[in-house]
Amino acid sequence: MSKVILITGCSSGIGYYCAKELHKKGYRVFATARKSEDVQRLQAEGLESLQLDLDDSQSIKEAVDEVLKRCDGKLYALFNNGAYGQPGAVEDLTRQTLRAQFETNIFGTQELTNLVLPSMRANGEGRIVQNSSVLGFVSMKYRGAYNASKYALEGLSDTLRLELSDENIFVSLIEPGPIRSDFRKNALEKLIENIDIEHSAHAKRYKKKLKGLQSEADIPFTLGSDAVFKDLLHALESKNPKARYRVTIPTKFFTFLKRVLSTNALDFILRKVD
Repeated sequence: MSKVILITGCSSGIGYYCAKELHKKGYRVFATARKSEDVQRLQAEGLESLQLDLDDSQSIKEAVDEVLKRCDGKLYALFNNGAYGQPGAVEDLTRQTLRAQFETNIFGTQELTNLVLPSMRANGEGRIVQNSSVLGFVSMKYRGAYNASKYALEGLSDTLRLELSDENIFVSLIEPGPIRSDFRKNALEKLIENIDIEHSAHAKRYKKKLKGLQSEADIPFTLGSDAVFKDLLHALESKNPKARYRVTIPTKFFTFLKRVLSTNALDFILRKVD
């Protein structure tokens, strides 16, 4: 019997690639997306796809109920991939903007996870894989909302892993650095939508950042989604999945630096990163 996995954020990038590759490998994949037009496109490509909006509790519940109905409750894995990045200096983040970042990246993600856990427990096994980031353990300028959401995801995941350690349900974090996707395009939209650039003390920096977000050129050390898929597959199939999978050179580099440098020394390096 094919193992069943639910994946969020499958409209493009990592989620889309991983959904297709797992389907090829014989998994029964439920590829979810926020927009109905993306769901229709995924269905046309031969994937089982459902609408799931992480900002909407009813949407989450309906999607989980439908998945469990279709697979007779035999859900093996959840890949929490859906997220976005809200750029902006911390002092320019309104309460509403910061809340919106957490609604998607944390509150919706954890609500979804909580809803699938009973079926995994009943089946006696399960895998929960969280798509985090290098920004889940080091902070970079003008990424405060995203930094905070990924730090929170790491804390929740570490705690959940401990709480499920006796239940054959494994929790793994994937920590990518730059991966080729629509992430920068979506971040550009959120910067323009939610940050008052002209009246900010950081206006000059924002204008420079706009150029970077508008560029289609890869930033250094960017990898394709296949780099994440390789570690996702290990997290799903290994008898002893890792707690953390570090993807791309920047993630591995900053993991080392955080281990060996003082906070002040690490800050000196991070201040150089735009």
